[in-house]
Amino acid sequence: MTLRIDITGLPSERLRFAASPLAELTAMLHVLAAPAHHPQFADRAAQVRGALPPELAERLREAEFLWLSSCADFLIPARPRRTLAEELDDVDRLDDEVYVTAALVTTCGGSRVRLAAASPLTDASARERALDLAQARGALQEAFAERLLADPSAVRARVRDTLEQCAEAFFDAAWAGVSARIAADLRLKSDLLARQGLGAALASVSGAMTLSPDGDCIVVDKLQDKATAADGGGLTFIPSVYGRPHLVVVHASGWQPVVQYPVPEADPPEQVSLETVGLRLDALAHPVRLRLLRTLARGPHTTRELAHTWELTPPEVSRHLAVLRRAELLTARRDGRYVRYALDVPALTALGTDLLSAVLR
Repeated sequence: MTLRIDITGLPSERLRFAASPLAELTAMLHVLAAPAHHPQFADRAAQVRGALPPELAERLREAEFLWLSSCADFLIPARPRRTLAEELDDVDRLDDEVYVTAALVTTCGGSRVRLAAASPLTDASARERALDLAQARGALQEAFAERLLADPSAVRARVRDTLEQCAEAFFDAAWAGVSARIAADLRLKSDLLARQGLGAALASVSGAMTLSPDGDCIVVDKLQDKATAADGGGLTFIPSVYGRPHLVVVHASGWQPVVQYPVPEADPPEQVSLETVGLRLDALAHPVRLRLLRTLARGPHTTRELAHTWELTPPEVSRHLAVLRRAELLTARRDGRYVRYALDVPALTALGTDLLSAVLR
């Protein structure tokens, strides 16, 4: 499964590497919301959560859908600025329809194609569908979607204020601590791009990114087959310390493509052999099970939700889930008459960091 970014005829000056305070804050918020994805930051996340004022902790809980299993596109800016305030000002310039649609993608869990058919701000049936999708995901999602559709301006102001409170409470200090590593990585990537070309720069960004033989397309290993084009504004690469191991790509129609990639660790672990990787993957060799596992890494799902996402029958999904459960790669939690399955991150971590990174990508 791949995402293809068409860069045909794109001038070299429109391929840019830049730091973004807003994107790094978003990565850090994801760590706080999903610490199991980032065991290397577990102690730091616990420290930050423990020191949060109660009101701010509640605010983060009510809006965590914006950065939990995926992040709202406006949180990964195509034109990074020097300060968080400047980037939040750019977000404020988005019209309500663009902002609301991007927020609903993360809140409702629906695809951009399905949600973009009509505006839920003006179309009653689209609004009802959005609320139904949000309700299916939980009470918090439903409440957030209702507020967002009823009064977008109020919700937008509250989200910005929440992010500003995060900056004061913990992010300003965190940004000061990682900015030197990010700046060093930017120098390295920019030098590779200038001296050795885009292929070398992509190889340095991530093993999941390659340049097509004709040089007209960047191919990214992602969960589903999709395509976008880096025309107009170009393509932006944003390094992240707190984003490891995720490789985040903004690729929705109407948005300039952006890649947020993990800065390499200062002391990377020794690479495992290809033979060892092959042995680890034997248990996950079936492509459908691997897709299901990558989907469950984004958050708990029921059998019916997985069947709908991948156009399978519930019995088919149940059979694959049974295999994954026998391999002790899943957890199960009953929620009323439904059972929600989730990735057992510690179990997958025990198989190896390479596999963990691939599944969480």
